[in-house]
Amino acid sequence: MSSTTTLARTALQRVTRHQTNAVRTFAASSENLVKTALNDLHKELGGDMVPFAGYELPVLYKGENGGVMKEHLWCREQGKAALFDVSHMGQIRWHGADRVKFLESVVVGDIAGLAPGQGCLSLVTNEKGGIIDDTVITNAGDFVYMVVNGATKFGDMEHFQQQMTAFGGDVTMEYLEDSKQLLAVQGPGAAAAVAKLLPSDFNLEKMAFMTGTATTLDGIEECRITRCGYTGEDGFEIAMPAESAVSIASKLLEDPTVNPTGLGARDSLRLEAGLCLYGNDLDATTNPVEGNLTWTMGGKDGRRRKEQGFVGAEHILTPEGKLRKVSRKRVGIMGMKAPARGHAELYDETGETQIGEITSGTFSPCLKKPIAMGYVDAAYQKAGTNVQVKIRNKLQPAAVTKMPFVEARYYRVPE
Repeated sequence: MSSTTTLARTALQRVTRHQTNAVRTFAASSENLVKTALNDLHKELGGDMVPFAGYELPVLYKGENGGVMKEHLWCREQGKAALFDVSHMGQIRWHGADRVKFLESVVVGDIAGLAPGQGCLSLVTNEKGGIIDDTVITNAGDFVYMVVNGATKFGDMEHFQQQMTAFGGDVTMEYLEDSKQLLAVQGPGAAAAVAKLLPSDFNLEKMAFMTGTATTLDGIEECRITRCGYTGEDGFEIAMPAESAVSIASKLLEDPTVNPTGLGARDSLRLEAGLCLYGNDLDATTNPVEGNLTWTMGGKDGRRRKEQGFVGAEHILTPEGKLRKVSRKRVGIMGMKAPARGHAELYDETGETQIGEITSGTFSPCLKKPIAMGYVDAAYQKAGTNVQVKIRNKLQPAAVTKMPFVEARYYRVPE
């Protein structure tokens, strides 16, 4: 087994260990795993299948352009794109006259301020202000479209149901379950590849980052495209009827610029982009201030911070809307000679006082050096602060650094 395969499997096992009791645990055998509509196609393409979030999904593909390193670099290469199966994610439609009011009671974001087609990243919080999940929410006009993490979706929906009972307004939750599948196309060549399947009058050039709309794909109706992603590159998440998933994926893969990509590269890409993995870098004991995610509490003139009204707000904000002080902060870490894995201990420059721990770490294929993120005591959060990381029981010098590690290339509509 190659070293990159081993690293990818280690990353996936780390996710498993961090799942909470509310999450459906990974099945012990492949017979109990849910299979996406693309399962047979993954195997035909040489997918190395592993358990993830209760599903059987490819960690990498075997072949000329396969393997974590090659798949990762392909996604970042000019004119190329990576295709991910993310059908394990939870897709929810919110209906009812009070849907926006309800959502603003369970997430921190400015949902009322979203124009039709506009979306945002937001956080679902618990009674203590801890993060239950991160989610992308889009104003779809007649309904609100939400995508939540696959490993947390059942716990999320249980939480939402409890909150709806207490809310008592006109709101209903429609879980799309297996009727819709979800693909992600990411990379500098994503727009050119996806454009081939869209209607001739669909203008991707005017489609801004974090916007979405209903459309047809390769003539197939009841599809949805959102310009977003988890790699730091331009890209899209495209939802489609389950019965059409293989057809659409195959059509995308006919393009020689599109490469099937597994969970291993997805993890290293998101870490280079400084993006959190729920269960590693965020959990129910972490609040948005600690996670450096307070920018998700938006709204005109800071409305959400002032009005609050979401679950656990009093633990995150003062009555005046100011951020409460926290004892630790999420930071980037670089400078160590070997990759630091989750739970690796962080010490001050002297190596005598523990100041935190690593939550995600890998070897960056683009930078050719180890990168990591983790939490440190707030006094050590400033970029450039020298620290020590315990790796294989030995301390290695490193430093706090800004994220993302690799510059993001999200799409901007030309002026």
